[in-house]
Amino acid sequence: MSDEIDETAPLNDTTIIIPPQAPAKPVRVSFEFGAQTNIGKVRSKNEDQYLIARASKGLDILATSLSEDERRPLIQSEGYIFLVADGMGGRAGGELASAFVVNEALRHVMETAKWFFRLDDPDEDTRIRLLQETLDRADRKLREEAEEDPTLKGMGTTLTAVSLIGADAFLVHVGDSRAYLLRDDALEQLTTDHTLVREMVQQGILTPEGARTHHLRHVITNVIGGPAGVSGEMAGLQLKDRDRLLLCSDGLTEPVRDEQIREILTGYPHPQEACDALVAAALANGGPDNVTVVVAVCTIERTAPPGTTTVQHGSA
Repeated sequence: MSDEIDETAPLNDTTIIIPPQAPAKPVRVSFEFGAQTNIGKVRSKNEDQYLIARASKGLDILATSLSEDERRPLIQSEGYIFLVADGMGGRAGGELASAFVVNEALRHVMETAKWFFRLDDPDEDTRIRLLQETLDRADRKLREEAEEDPTLKGMGTTLTAVSLIGADAFLVHVGDSRAYLLRDDALEQLTTDHTLVREMVQQGILTPEGARTHHLRHVITNVIGGPAGVSGEMAGLQLKDRDRLLLCSDGLTEPVRDEQIREILTGYPHPQEACDALVAAALANGGPDNVTVVVAVCTIERTAPPGTTTVQHGSA
């Protein structure tokens, strides 16, 4: 047989099969937090509260044939809750009310751990019902305290809280504190102000600009501890890499406009530096109220599974 190559003969068929690239999946979601509160330049006491907490559940495996990669998803789950509460009313009612609702939030997480750790649980109706029950319980307790002590009359508090499991966020909101999302340098207000002036704006009685200085701008229509009961505003959100969440009391949003808030959040990559700068801006603009801010930065590390290449040789 000749070792020479017949250049006129057809070449062997060669087929390269490359499977479609699977979409990148998050392999690790982490958060960095910052927080700051300040009495402001007018108030005699600080009735704001904030909280950042981490909850985790796990199982210590003493012996197993599973590899570390096989067992990791089964034994570890971690979540966060962060919130801002702005108290109001009575001799010491504001401080008492905001502190009380922070503890009620922690109690809720501990008593309903299944729904805290499973934001994707299909039984969303149960999650919402449990959250509303927690708000109702706090509302009832605050009203009872005010009835027993006349000096606490008018006691109540706002609540804006976010729970985080991986990139899934769940928001609960009552009152005129706010939650914002900064994504791709665009700032979006996630919550609704439960205030009389907002209702007047919706009805065309006031302009948004006029609402900022209206003498009724501090009248809240939905508050924990108020005379009309409480109704929680609740929503889910899927976070993306580099998203920033801001929770704040109205001590920030009254003196500092949204555009300045956006500039500060984009200009200070570290969340604590952003919090310090936001509070400084509120003070520089008069500091008319207690000001409290919490900033969370989401980081998602992604990887694509390597594709496989198969080379098949056909006959001549």
